[in-house]
Amino acid sequence: MIKDNQRLFNRLHVILDALVMIGTYFLSYWIKFESPMADRSIPHFPASYYFSFLPFIAVGYLLMYYEFGLYNSKRASGRKREFFNLIRANVIGMLTLMIVLYATKQSHYARSIVGYFCVINIVLSTIIRNILRYILRYFRRKGYNRHFILLIGYSKAAENYIDKIIQNPQWGYIVRGILDDRTERGTVYRGVKVLGTIGNLEYILPQNKLDEIAITLALDDYGKLERIVALCEKSGVHTQFIPDYNRVIPSRPYMEDIDGLPVINIRHVPLANTLNMLVKRIMDLIGSIVLIIVFSPVMLISAILIKLTSKGPVIFAQERVGLRNRPFKMYKFRSMEMQKPSAEAKGWTKPNDPRVTGIGKVLRRTSMDELPQLFNILKGDMSIVGPRPERPQFVEKFKEEIPRYMIKHQVRPGLTGWAQVNGLRGDTSIRKRVEYDLFYIENWTISFDIKIMFLTVFKGLINKNAY
Repeated sequence: MIKDNQRLFNRLHVILDALVMIGTYFLSYWIKFESPMADRSIPHFPASYYFSFLPFIAVGYLLMYYEFGLYNSKRASGRKREFFNLIRANVIGMLTLMIVLYATKQSHYARSIVGYFCVINIVLSTIIRNILRYILRYFRRKGYNRHFILLIGYSKAAENYIDKIIQNPQWGYIVRGILDDRTERGTVYRGVKVLGTIGNLEYILPQNKLDEIAITLALDDYGKLERIVALCEKSGVHTQFIPDYNRVIPSRPYMEDIDGLPVINIRHVPLANTLNMLVKRIMDLIGSIVLIIVFSPVMLISAILIKLTSKGPVIFAQERVGLRNRPFKMYKFRSMEMQKPSAEAKGWTKPNDPRVTGIGKVLRRTSMDELPQLFNILKGDMSIVGPRPERPQFVEKFKEEIPRYMIKHQVRPGLTGWAQVNGLRGDTSIRKRVEYDLFYIENWTISFDIKIMFLTVFKGLINKNAY
């Protein structure tokens, strides 16, 4: 029943998307040629010429919507993901249409209509899809279109899955119970009961009262996995596998095929790819040179003020741990009074720290003391964007206390990073900082780097946690 409803809903969704596209195209034509702001003195081809393209545009866009997963079930699909997929599909559609118009020499076709269509279609499609989402959630909360699930295996993965379902009643999922060989029958977790052993699956499946099986076996029971999957597939019930090793392997593991042998990489690091590494290094070289030129007056003034207001060198070189755990000297403008290395190594600065100079307070608060690190980037010790490097004594401490801390050294450290633009700078939670660093490492793209650079400019330069 659920699957039949989903198929019917998808067909209606396609029809609705097609109607939105038709309406959007009419509106785009009207804005260009018929609206009050249109310049009607400019001659143009008749409407029949423009609307002759509409069937091809609609079919092409619907195919792209399908390819971008916009007709997947809305139960657990996020609004943000759907919105970005809508943007991607429409932008690619717009560029494709532009190329086709150019290739077929349709010079009389007003290109601005394509732009209007892209923008309006994204807006209207987003509105319509969110309305549908809220309607579906409303009916699911009322008890309609429920989706009944049986869990196979009592584990931490099973508990997390139940937690998610309870937190999101709009999904319409109902967990009927759990089958497990190790947990006593009648055991209850948040209202979900252990109904019996895994052997009962042979008798439950033929009753055909389930929409889905979720395999949530504990690691010690993975020897039973093949038999369980075979039983589920024989019954025709949709089966999903929720691994109990998410604390070891990330949520989106990187899979490789080595001559037919599937291999799961414990940590997917896009920057381990030679091409990605080369592209990022070229960006760092160009970026560091440009920024050194742009900020050279600021650096010169800062150097003069440091020299005039306190004794000691202008540049402070401190040992940090970088790529592949290799130490390097990180440069900063000196913002504190000269002190012995043993005193400097004790810890971070505190509020109203007497060691910080007057000009040092300004430099630290505005992050200007970090500018000499542009030369570290030029040398190859650092990158413009990446996890912030730490001192060796703290690395030794944190690697024992914080799980996965050392993974950050699989990429070059950065002048700025995802943790920093989210306010995790200075005396803030190291654990939280590591979470953001790992997210960056596993999800690196050029566009992600550009986004972090923009966020650094708009909200990352002033450091409230710098003392």
